[in-house]
Amino acid sequence: MRNFDYVAPTSLTEAVQAFGQAGDKARALAGGTDIIDQIRIGRRTPELLIDTKRVPEMMVFEGDGAGGLRIGAALPLYRVRDDANVQATYPALATASGLVGAVQIQNRATLGGNVGNAAPSGDTIPPLVVLGSTVVIAGPRGTREEPVENIFAGPGQMTIAPDECLVEFRVPAPKANSSSYYVRFIPRAEMDIAVVGVGVSLTLNGGGQIEDVNISLASVAPTPVRATDAENVLRGETLTAALAREAGEQAEHHASPISDVRGSADYRRELTKVLTRRAVAACAAQLGVNVT
Repeated sequence: MRNFDYVAPTSLTEAVQAFGQAGDKARALAGGTDIIDQIRIGRRTPELLIDTKRVPEMMVFEGDGAGGLRIGAALPLYRVRDDANVQATYPALATASGLVGAVQIQNRATLGGNVGNAAPSGDTIPPLVVLGSTVVIAGPRGTREEPVENIFAGPGQMTIAPDECLVEFRVPAPKANSSSYYVRFIPRAEMDIAVVGVGVSLTLNGGGQIEDVNISLASVAPTPVRATDAENVLRGETLTAALAREAGEQAEHHASPISDVRGSADYRRELTKVLTRRAVAACAAQLGVNVT
């Protein structure tokens, strides 16, 4: 393994200074479950690792279903996975947090690391996107807040500058009569990368029509994508099995997958249709609507 320097700032100011001075020579050490292995195999070659787990702003975890949720970028995923409020109010995010690696991995892995890898297959990204989440980004030029779906530029690439860092994620309170769901397909039972992942959030009005819907796809394009065609098919309608199938067909329009050892492009496109249909139906079921 290539040698590197290590610092562990205890304030956001110190962390920003460290990232600002090192620029693209530094990488954040949030959980370390990915970056250490990437250094070991030579995929990443940072000169400095900046441990973020001692920065209070990056370890924040607070909020409820009424006021929204704040999750520090360095907070271990098991905290999100096991939180009763997250499970009840943001079920897609709770599910995804329990799918990153194994239980032991989730004791160290973080939202910041899973998102910061900018992998198209990141499990926590579709739930964050469909829940309307934003991320706080800090750097030498100050602090800003961006929608999570806007920070990806390509596989392993984000739109944030090399001297900036992810601080926390903010998830707004869901609307009344809302639900969310995340589903993925993997060849193995666990500890695998999604061949396709689909996140859905759904809101019904008092008459049972779909008031709002968000759909995000993983592992089908160079970045996570919103399936806006599928959303448009559903919005304003009463959900039926036929409509759920049509949403799946429309979601496939947004898939531009590659073929690799985990699945062919055609297989991924078919999975996109199937998993979108299932995720939409699962959201409806959470709200007491049976789509058969």
